[in-house]
Amino acid sequence: MGSSFTDFLGTVAPDLLPGRRPVPAVPMGDMAPHGTTIVAATFDGGVLMGGDRRATMGNLISSRDIEKVYAADSWSVIGIAGAAGIAIEMVRLYQVELEHYEKIEGMVLSLDGKANRLAAMIRGNLGAAMQGLAVVPLFAGYDLDAAEGVSPGRIFSYDVTGGNYEERGYASVGSGSLFARSSLKKTWRPGLSADAATRSLVEALYDAADDDSATGGPDSVRRLYPILYRIDAEGAVRLTDDEVAEIAASITADRSAGAANREA
Repeated sequence: MGSSFTDFLGTVAPDLLPGRRPVPAVPMGDMAPHGTTIVAATFDGGVLMGGDRRATMGNLISSRDIEKVYAADSWSVIGIAGAAGIAIEMVRLYQVELEHYEKIEGMVLSLDGKANRLAAMIRGNLGAAMQGLAVVPLFAGYDLDAAEGVSPGRIFSYDVTGGNYEERGYASVGSGSLFARSSLKKTWRPGLSADAATRSLVEALYDAADDDSATGGPDSVRRLYPILYRIDAEGAVRLTDDEVAEIAASITADRSAGAANREA
């Protein structure tokens, strides 16, 4: 058995791979739930990733509490945008792929290696993507091999063909990505602390929800808040709902005060 679980599965049970299943004969995009906005940003010592909780199916909200950001392993995270069912299945396979490699080789795959293996999985879904069932994730991690003086937090984006592109500083994908990226452009800067970068991400998701109907904003009534992961020298850690709620409340209070001052 080699170090790739995906290759092994392709040999013994190829029908279990998302990309090996029959491709629908007609476009199916509006008939499947889709995940929306994912954002990521580096900070001094690592990288953060966050995602809203809404999934849509055409013009309907199919889920208000979907999880779109997952720990890929101890040092990396993946956020999903696109066809939710296929994307979640791809994430689970990817998690097994990284765990399998570590067990077989006795070492952690390099961050570039992780990014390239994810690209291969996305490429395998190209047929379904052409029928509206695309998966376009965002990947980020802590580079254990980063040279001294180089930021260890790195971000990778993809296209439906499996194209792999390293982003600098911050990135976003999904239907609200244009608005989120515009927000990050104004609030992010090199050398931000983890706390400042976290607020920047929550604010970007807040702005995306303000202009994109497919992106869900913080919901204090239902206690639904963006999912955020911080990855640094201690590994990947998910922030608690209470931590994110406090940041969201602070942003809301600041904006409410600003609106009141303008009216005055």
